[in-house]
Amino acid sequence: MGLPPPPANTIGGEGSHSREKRRFFRFEGAIGGEGCPCPFRIGTGTKGTGLGQDFTVASTYGLIMQRITREQSRKYAFDWEDEPLLRVQCGESFEIETHDASTGYFQSEKDKAIPALRPGFNRSPPLANPIGGPVWLEGAELGDTLVITIEDILVGDFSWIAVGPKRGPLGESTRWPELSADYTTKIFRHSPGPSGTFRDGVLRFNDRISWPITPFVGTIGVAPEREVTTSIDGQGEWGGNLDIRDVSGGNRILLPIFHPGALFYLGDVHASQGDTEFTGTAAETQATVRLHLDLIKKKRIPWMRIEKPQSIVAIHANRPLEVAVETAT
Repeated sequence: MGLPPPPANTIGGEGSHSREKRRFFRFEGAIGGEGCPCPFRIGTGTKGTGLGQDFTVASTYGLIMQRITREQSRKYAFDWEDEPLLRVQCGESFEIETHDASTGYFQSEKDKAIPALRPGFNRSPPLANPIGGPVWLEGAELGDTLVITIEDILVGDFSWIAVGPKRGPLGESTRWPELSADYTTKIFRHSPGPSGTFRDGVLRFNDRISWPITPFVGTIGVAPEREVTTSIDGQGEWGGNLDIRDVSGGNRILLPIFHPGALFYLGDVHASQGDTEFTGTAAETQATVRLHLDLIKKKRIPWMRIEKPQSIVAIHANRPLEVAVETAT
């Protein structure tokens, strides 16, 4: 008798379905903190949830990683009433496949960021910047701190940037008005690196200019305590669309938890970016993100924090910039 097929929403299985931002300030200082008390233990199988249905993966398959598919990663809000798409243990690796920030609208340089032409832009706020989730972390409670470790980011074969009037900090520049006078889209093709993948690949601006792909996650967070906040312009102590390039592999991201299970979301991967989106977008791409979650029990940080190997980055978003600087430090 043959083995049954692997469960949905895992590697080897198929899922059945699937404004303007406030300025932020980064303050880096010496690292400090305590580790997670709840390592993931691998037994004869792993247990998770796929689309609300519990399943147990038999040891015959070995360790099968849970995954949120790209088709499922079409949420446009951090909503504490959403049903979890996955349930994971502390330390359990899983994957989220993400759309680009346009949910696939930008495919060529003929596609412009004109709101009237873009699907979802007849809504207020627009249905843009999709995220995948929520992910339920077993044992997470109000008052704990969530620790996110990004293990790997594999981007797609191209990325894009879209320029237009009133888009980003340079969208209303009086010094360089030509930068955003017209709607313009630029497609960056990605070339594989020595590994044969885009993990160490190159982003090509044109035939003469290229640079290494350095991916990060632009939108990351947990469900806020009371309100429902959109993924396109929501920012708060719970995370949101912050576009900080330090949310990358090798760093740990810490967030306060407001609901049982943490209710974690992720999306909006960039193949490259400087310290901000000067035109409102920056090398937007689809990706597959592998990560795991841990907990610091009964300890809550006031705002999102990033631990780098040699420093920490304290985050706060507010206006004016001086308030963000004062609060972050």
